[in-house]
Amino acid sequence: MAFGSTPDWFHISDDEAIVWESRPHPVAMGSTLPVGVGLALAGFLVIGWSGADGVGLLTLIGVLVTVTGTVLAFARYLVWTNTRYVITSAELYKKRGIVSRDVTQFRLERVQNISLRQSGIGRLLGYGDLTVYTAGSGDPELVFERVPKPDRASSRLSDQLETVTTDGSAV
Repeated sequence: MAFGSTPDWFHISDDEAIVWESRPHPVAMGSTLPVGVGLALAGFLVIGWSGADGVGLLTLIGVLVTVTGTVLAFARYLVWTNTRYVITSAELYKKRGIVSRDVTQFRLERVQNISLRQSGIGRLLGYGDLTVYTAGSGDPELVFERVPKPDRASSRLSDQLETVTTDGSAV
């Protein structure tokens, strides 16, 4: 599968390839996005309704509600768009952050087990959580939350883990 340019937050070696890349399913934006958009629209309507009589207190409240709603929606969108999951032929990456970055990275050789969990609504909407367990730890080391088409991500990861095991590189 061909992907766009390599993200600036990780560097892959010449013999490494990106096999899967995604961000969380849009449902991960939660209720903050529609609430923010709703507030922005409501504030805009108040501005239009009260602005006909000149700028008054109600118009200023409308502006405040519009700005608050816009900031809420935009902030939630930025968090969503700046969360990325990547599986390469040698490593797993999870990146979060807008101003500062938090990148979690594991070599495939360290992966001991993976699990895929989908709720009923997740199955209906096409998202789930892909959890990665590494050697030497009983706790999840990495979780790709609300992954779109999680069966595809799980399959790609399983294929890469099988390749690592077949090559004799696994622990």
